[in-house]
Amino acid sequence: MAAFVLRKAVASDKDAIASIWHESASLPGVGPPTMPSPADLRRRVEDEFASWSATLAVRDAKILGFLALKPEAAILAELFVRPGAFGAGIGSALLAHAKAEMPEGFSLFTSSSNTRARNFYEKAGLVILRHDTHPRSGHPVTYYGWRSA
Repeated sequence: MAAFVLRKAVASDKDAIASIWHESASLPGVGPPTMPSPADLRRRVEDEFASWSATLAVRDAKILGFLALKPEAAILAELFVRPGAFGAGIGSALLAHAKAEMPEGFSLFTSSSNTRARNFYEKAGLVILRHDTHPRSGHPVTYYGWRSA
């Protein structure tokens, strides 16, 4: 598999970001019990893009994953990898980028049922902060935190 590069997202990437988000979050156990439509997620990308510091993982001009940070709030807002690109180090590279961009630490949440993400974050040194409910859908989520050593 060819290498990928990380690059800053630009406005013309919004459709691809929404597509990856929907594709990945639609996998069983990943997203909310009632998944927003692709159009709903595209609108959310439009609404949130200006507040994000967004980074993409790209191979041969194809966007394979994205990371959305809110550095001023120390929040990793979104990290999604396109299904089919799992296991290529994309998530690890994006998470390492988040750690470099927010060296003082950050928090995030993921669906409590998303065992793939939870295992990934825990192996990467993030710690569980609390269990709660999703601010939009109300389904169970687990909050994680990371602080540099």
